Amino acid sequence: MAGDNTLTFNDAAFDQDVLRSEVPVLVDFWAEWCGPCRQMAPTIDTLAAEYVGKVKVGKLDVDANGNTAMRYNIRGIPTLLLFKNGQVVEQIVGAVGKTQVQRILDAHVAV
Repeated sequence: MAGDNTLTFNDAAFDQDVLRSEVPVLVDFWAEWCGPCRQMAPTIDTLAAEYVGKVKVGKLDVDANGNTAMRYNIRGIPTLLLFKNGQVVEQIVGAVGKTQVQRILDAHVAV
């Protein structure tokens, strides 16, 4: 369900892949059964392709990776968290348009 540039995150490697990343990381907390999550998938894949080398973009299945979802108090999905230097710097809950996600990415990407 992910595009070529969309990463898959999990509990085991979350700290290494996300928190210790040299570049900002956008994590899409989602689940297979979630309609709005599936609706967001093409947007996430497009952004992953457009921001290659500037931002890591990936998905974390909340059903398979409950520890990380609990750690960040994910109560509704889809939830997008943008991490920079190991900290959450932006959060979007619910399905949104590409422009809204681009706005938060652009605010945190080195030009």
